[in-house]
Amino acid sequence: MKMRFLRPPVSDRPFAIGIPALIWQVLFFYIPLLIIVLTSFLKITSTGIVGVTFDKIAHFLNPLYLRVIVSSLVLAIINVILCFLIAYPLAYFIAFKGRKIKNFLLFLLLIPFWTNFLLHVYAWFYVLERHGFLNNILLQIGLIKEPLILLNTNFSIIIMMVYYYLPFMVLPIYNSLERFNTSLIEASFDLGATWLQTFRRIILPLTMRGVRAGFFLVYIPSFGEFAIPSLMGGDKVMFVGNVVSEYILGEGTGSLGAAFMVVSCVILLITAVFFYWLLGRFTEPVRDRG
Repeated sequence: MKMRFLRPPVSDRPFAIGIPALIWQVLFFYIPLLIIVLTSFLKITSTGIVGVTFDKIAHFLNPLYLRVIVSSLVLAIINVILCFLIAYPLAYFIAFKGRKIKNFLLFLLLIPFWTNFLLHVYAWFYVLERHGFLNNILLQIGLIKEPLILLNTNFSIIIMMVYYYLPFMVLPIYNSLERFNTSLIEASFDLGATWLQTFRRIILPLTMRGVRAGFFLVYIPSFGEFAIPSLMGGDKVMFVGNVVSEYILGEGTGSLGAAFMVVSCVILLITAVFFYWLLGRFTEPVRDRG
């Protein structure tokens, strides 16, 4: 007699395939995150855990550390805005004008992901240093008389941030534009709308989901970035990532780093919810926008 093995229903197979990834995420993300949150509220001495305290949280609710959080928010917002201003025209060109070279342009966009991050940083060192590529070009064409100080400045941080995070903004927008019905653009022009009106009332609202996805793919990691400010900014300005890394890696200060991470993440969550609501207003149906 042949034994027949029961097969899971077809509808359950995708869930079964995703179980290993779910277990991995729980073990190496949610549980460590829970431990960090609990550490920030527990009072730990040499004898063990003695109770719950909010002293570590209150320690970071002062103007000095709040200024660090505000600096990170400003950096993230500037990075998002610049990435959007560059990414949308680029994604628009690739989706609608790329034609036969579309795949090649996407290939060029993805090449940076194939190389080590430190190689990107060293390449920008060569471009931005005092006697580097950019200063030499500006000197040769006569725009400047002395080399500019570009490294270890906020300018170098922003340049590197935009360079590194730009693909995360381009790809979601390109995905939305790739599925866009171009007949809507033709209908808008036939009805007498200008290109600006067509973009503002049709193209942008109908691709706002891609914009919103790109916004948070750039905004959230930019807030906690510490490698780029440390390498390109020379630690002249402290950001959230730098403060957390110093406390976590310090001797006996890990719980303070966890507490500061909790405070900064709460503020990040509040701003993220606000931006989610704000961007969601642009996804209203075109007919309701006047």
